Amino acid sequence: MADGGDMDEEAMRAFFPMSFGKAPARSNTASSAAHSSTIRKPQNPSSQPSTSAAAEDDGVGTLIGPPRPPPEPKGEDDEDGGMIGPPRPPPPSTRAEGEDEGDGMIGPPRPLPAKEGDEDDDDGGDDEDDDEMEEDGDFGFNRIPLSNEIVLRGHTKVVSALAVDHTGSRVLSGSYDYTVRSAQAKIYDRDGLTLGEFVKGDMYIRDLKNTKGHISGLTSGEWNPKSKETILTSSEDGSIRLWDVSDFKSQKQVIKPKLPRPMRIPVTTCAWDYEGKRIVAGIGDGSIQLWTVKTGWGSRPDIYVEKTHTEDITGVKFSTDGQILLSRSMDSTLKVISDEVTFAMQIWDLRKMKTPLKVFNDLPNNYAETNAGFSPDEQLIFTGTSIEKDGENGGLLCFFDRRRLELVSRVGISPQYSVIRCLWHPRINQVFATVGDKKEGGTHILYDPSISQRGALVCVGRAPRKKSVDDFEVQPVIHNPHALPLFRDQPSRKRQREKILKDPLKSHKPEAPVNGPGFGGRVGTTKGSLLTQYLLKEGGLIKDTWMDEDPREAILKYADAAEKDPKFIAPAYSKTQPKPVFAESDSDDEKKQ
Repeated sequence: MADGGDMDEEAMRAFFPMSFGKAPARSNTASSAAHSSTIRKPQNPSSQPSTSAAAEDDGVGTLIGPPRPPPEPKGEDDEDGGMIGPPRPPPPSTRAEGEDEGDGMIGPPRPLPAKEGDEDDDDGGDDEDDDEMEEDGDFGFNRIPLSNEIVLRGHTKVVSALAVDHTGSRVLSGSYDYTVRSAQAKIYDRDGLTLGEFVKGDMYIRDLKNTKGHISGLTSGEWNPKSKETILTSSEDGSIRLWDVSDFKSQKQVIKPKLPRPMRIPVTTCAWDYEGKRIVAGIGDGSIQLWTVKTGWGSRPDIYVEKTHTEDITGVKFSTDGQILLSRSMDSTLKVISDEVTFAMQIWDLRKMKTPLKVFNDLPNNYAETNAGFSPDEQLIFTGTSIEKDGENGGLLCFFDRRRLELVSRVGISPQYSVIRCLWHPRINQVFATVGDKKEGGTHILYDPSISQRGALVCVGRAPRKKSVDDFEVQPVIHNPHALPLFRDQPSRKRQREKILKDPLKSHKPEAPVNGPGFGGRVGTTKGSLLTQYLLKEGGLIKDTWMDEDPREAILKYADAAEKDPKFIAPAYSKTQPKPVFAESDSDDEKKQ
């Protein structure tokens, strides 16, 4: 009976799936075929990473940092297999004496594994965090995901704005196409519906602190990382403002940057730090100013560095530990402000802000939105470059090592378009880069199937959605009364007027002199433009050189003869000509002279 029951159960499994309501798992063959179609082709051989020859041969991203540890054997309770990425630091008890605890580690250290019998965890939340970390994937960020690439198209001009939600499921891009530079910040929901619009200020008020909002186009905007109700904006009117999304009619704070003399200089970019306690801004005069949000704070900056860049600052970025500040500019440099003297790009010490620690040059930038960012583990710093008129590299993504302060890799993104915005998503481990020019724009997504998660991996192998009956949309007939002939403007007569001007008869243009002896009853201009002149020349009464002589010189050559023997005018007035009378001077000195 037991054997018969097992056979019946297997027969039932053959006809019914083990679970209902779930889509069948996709085969590895289909997934491999989808990823093989997105393998990157080098855009420019000279710009490809050169740190590892083996990585270039197999098309995998550049290896940065120490090699991966060997995979650990899979245990019964470990469903995900071996650990991916660099090994976690050992507990303090296992470190050698005198070993530096912070060597090679940037930012706060990772939490150490709990020991057996440790009862400090009262709420039991650490276990959930560990499970979530393992689920998200502690994949190694020591390798740049470059093996595969997909492109999101749709814009007709350069893509100048980029944002990805924290889950990596939605990408938001903005472009120069259909762009309206507005002085009012607008808030939209996740589906693109307008939630509100902040108030606009009075452009006739001189003091910007007395205006209710910005009066010129916005240059940057950013949410407070710790408060979902607070927004930071900067504008061309020379002010920085804090807003509360619960009240669109008022502002929380107005910040006026420090200027050498009273005037309006645009604020080109702004950013929060990771804790939402500091604000940094790039000013149009090349200065970088930093404010600390605290009780009773005002517009006076806590840190003010003038002439940091020679051109407009296009992007600023804090590191999560608050030690590094990146500044990108249109002067083809990338600078880094730091709390430690070992970091640069241009690198600044927040305690010694007089001179930068290091400057990275040769990074062309032609767009006011070009930014710089960190890798998820903040071991790398990267930024995009613009194409040059006579350049051969195209648009690149340049990666720099934060510790060694040197170029690690240059990745060619597009041979003909500039790279403007760039972002490395920490959760899905994928790199985003926007490109474009005056005719086309797009967003490139770089990933590696072995170390990246979700995001592009989900949509790359998915077939396009088929249209159904529910997708039918009725195209309405739009009647525009101004398009009727009655309201239509008169056609332009510019071409008709130009054609008439070229016609000598319709334009009544005077006839030009004929070159040569003449024809058609008209006298030529070689021997005189008049018939009388022609006849006098032929009779010998007029010399052939009279037309080449200067009239003034011809008259003055008889001046001496006329003065010695006057014949016509002078004899007629010789008897009646009055004696000239000159005014006499009253000065004694003039009489003596």
